[in-house]
Order: sequence, then C-alpha cells, then structure tokens
Amino acid sequence: MQFIIAILIFSIIIIFHELGHFSMAKACGVRVNEFTLGLGPTLFGFTKGETTYCLKLLPFGGSCVMEGEDGESSDERAFNNKKLWQKFLIVFAGPFFNFLLAFLLSVIMIGCAGYYKPVAKEVKQGSPAAQAGLQNGDEIVKINGYGVHFYNEITIYTFFHKGKDLNITYLRDGKKHQTKVTPTYDKASKRYLLGIYGNTAREKANAITSLKYGFYEIKYQIYVVFMSLRELVLGHVGINEMSGPVGIVKTIGDTYTQSVPSGIFYVVMNMLSISILLTSNLGVMNLLPFPALDGGRILIFIIEGLTRRKIPERVEGAINMVGFVILMGLMVLIMGNDIRKLFIAS
Repeated sequence: MQFIIAILIFSIIIIFHELGHFSMAKACGVRVNEFTLGLGPTLFGFTKGETTYCLKLLPFGGSCVMEGEDGESSDERAFNNKKLWQKFLIVFAGPFFNFLLAFLLSVIMIGCAGYYKPVAKEVKQGSPAAQAGLQNGDEIVKINGYGVHFYNEITIYTFFHKGKDLNITYLRDGKKHQTKVTPTYDKASKRYLLGIYGNTAREKANAITSLKYGFYEIKYQIYVVFMSLRELVLGHVGINEMSGPVGIVKTIGDTYTQSVPSGIFYVVMNMLSISILLTSNLGVMNLLPFPALDGGRILIFIIEGLTRRKIPERVEGAINMVGFVILMGLMVLIMGNDIRKLFIAS
C-alpha cells in the first residue's frame, strides 16, 4: 500500500510538471509529439490528435516531447522556431505548475487541518528566550527580517542559523516589541534551542485565511529548499544525507505506517504535507541554472536575449548532454546510498 501511495504521489507531481510544459506549448502553437509518464520502455500508449500519450516502465520521471525541441525542424510549429519569450514561457511553465500544485495542496491542507501559530505557549525559565524578555503568549512575527507565519518556521530558522544572534520581533497585547536572542546548544538533542514551546492546538482557517496561508506555506517550503542547498554547497550537509526516489519512497512508507493508527484524516494530511514538500522541491530544483534542467535552458534564453545571438543548437545540445550525464550519475550515487541505508536499517 505504501509503495502504491508513493507512486501515486510521484505520478501526480510529475504529470503536473509536464502538464505545465504541455499546456503552454499548446497555447504558443507548438506541436507536441509525445506526452509521457515514467522512463524506460513503453508499457502502453495511445495517440489522440497529433500527440502520443505513453506510460513508461519506470515510474520516476516524465516528458513532454515537442517538435524541434532537441534539433532542427522545418515545421513552423516547432519549438525552436518560436519566439524567445514563447520558449521561455514554455520551459518556465513546468516549475510554475509545481508551485501551483503546492499552493493548491497547501490551501486544502490548511483549510482542513489549520495551522500552528508562531506563539510561545511556554517560555522555559532561565532559557535564552526568557533572558531576552520573551513571555508566554508572545507571537513571533519576524526573525532577522524573515517573516514568520508558522511555528515550525521558528525551529527551521534556528536550525539553519546555528548559534547566530536572532533579532526577534514579537507581538504582545497587540503591540510590537523587539529583542535579541542567542540560542544555546543542547547536548541531549544536539540542537541550538531558544527555550520556547509552541501551542499543540492548530489554528482554524476559513477560506480567505487558507488562501493567504497557502502562499505562506509555499514561501516556507521554497526557503527550506534553498537553505538546504546552501548547506550542501557550504559542506555542512554531505551527499550521504541526501535522498533520492528510494529514500523518498521509504519516507512516505514510514509516514504512512505511523499515521494509520491515528486515522485516515491524519494519513491524508501527512501525505498532503509530503506532496507539498516534494512538488516545491521539484519546482526549485528545476529552476537551478544547471544544464539539462529547465533553469539551464532558461539561462540560455536569457543569454540569447541579452546578446541577441542564438547559441548553436549543437553547442546547446552538447551542454545539455553533459548536464544530463552528471545528473544521472548523481542520481545513481544517491540511489545507491539510499539502498545502502535500507540494508543498514534492516
């Protein structure tokens, strides 16, 4: 059951991404030859109009194959024969649809389950927060200029800024106050702590609040992805701590198993939470300016727009091929690491 749910989540996220490319390509008059879900050999497919729709063997990945996308074509409806702004929009639409899906799922999740306000239910005596003047009931709204809307943003911001001074803006009796807190390292949890505990009760959200906090959720997820990448680049996080499809499937399975005793509502909410994280992650990663990713192609379009000179297709193709090989090598490395972790855990 866990595997089926994981495949379903992956499939929805991938279809939404490719649907972004597909719908914008159609809007710009580009011929789409194939729309696929998965990688590898074709299990089955059908042709409707000018497009063949396929389901592939491996459930990780997908594609929207456009005429003239990776080579020359005399067809006036070919991708490479379209204007630069049209090509930009077609490529950008994939990651944008990932963020759109994340927003829709966030609205549903917050509308159904509510959210945790960034309120200090309890401030531990003698803690850094108490010494800085924070009290029970204070609502934290900013940390070093970063807008806080959920309680877990306090935790994640502290995690990504280990041991740093935190300039905190908080509300007390409707009035804003500011203070500086320096988290202390806790050996037991191996974390830097402020000394505050959040409310365990969720705040209910109406339709308007759900829409507003849906945007806040996307902002939070994008922040987490960028900060995680920063930690990786700085060497604070090793590649062994990254997870690929195998690791993600295991996480989904573990979360499902732990949620089942609490009932179907908690299962659905936790699956929504994971889906929001994954689709936001995919959106951000695809916008990175790396060859073979959407962001790499967008960078080429920007360069062409600024220089008013088209990069030769063979050069672009070679760049993308190198990027693809590197990405595949990285994926194999991460997948192998995921499998190794499974054997260690067992």
